[in-house]
Amino acid sequence: MSNPTYRLTEVVGTSTGSIDAAIANGIEKASETLRNLHWFEVTEVRGAIADGAVSQTQVTMKIGFQVDE
Repeated sequence: MSNPTYRLTEVVGTSTGSIDAAIANGIEKASETLRNLHWFEVTEVRGAIADGAVSQTQVTMKIGFQVDE
């Protein structure tokens, strides 16, 4: 297809480790129900704090996927 069409979906990936892991977790989970994933854009980073330390990172992202013909 020379002029593909894309849709966007918004997901929040989480991790107790890192921002990169939160992104990877969100994309991995989205790929279980969506196909033709092509790109992502991080729109927000936030986290949870427990006992004075970061306990979880949350990354909101838009994921673009190609619409089937």
